[in-house]
Amino acid sequence: MCRIARSDIRARTAGFTIIEVLVAIAVVAISLTAIGALIGVTTRGVRSLEQHVALVEAARTVAASLPPRAKLASGEITGDLYGNRWRMDVAPFFGSASAPAADSPWVPETISIRVQSPSGGTIGLETVRLQRKRQ
Repeated sequence: MCRIARSDIRARTAGFTIIEVLVAIAVVAISLTAIGALIGVTTRGVRSLEQHVALVEAARTVAASLPPRAKLASGEITGDLYGNRWRMDVAPFFGSASAPAADSPWVPETISIRVQSPSGGTIGLETVRLQRKRQ
């Protein structure tokens, strides 16, 4: 009779209670939610980085295709490159330094390049380029 009583007690205490199962499911659900949120943030970060790299590539391509010094005139030049709109403004340089010497054959000009992606992201580059004085 003792054997029956012991096995009967073990059968009643074996396995998990419903509370233990619910706690385990809740812990798994919270973990999966945190992992999902992390994946979402990482995906948005990667997408943003890809768009930035595409804008930088387009801006570098536009900057590399500047006309030669002799053909670069003041004004605005626009275009479309890889679906990105770009604009280049060439204007005289008015810095805080004094004007170039009268006997200098060079005049500084500001070149501003702005590239906008189809999604609305924008990048801008500014540089100064020496230009021969026009006679």
